[in-house]
Amino acid sequence: MKINFTTKEKNKKLQEAEFMALSGAERVFAFFRLCYEMRDFPSKEPSGKKDNFIIEFKNR
Repeated sequence: MKINFTTKEKNKKLQEAEFMALSGAERVFAFFRLCYEMRDFPSKEPSGKKDNFIIEFKNR
């Protein structure tokens, strides 16, 4: 495990460069993965499930 001590600005530029190096499809999947992972964060919004549009990825 490697620990780096950098400034917030430098770290943000590095993350942006890594993200922009991905292909278009990889960026879309990274966005969907982030959306999926955000479901576990606490929210003030009620979590009542409704007839929402759901995108489900199944492993091959």
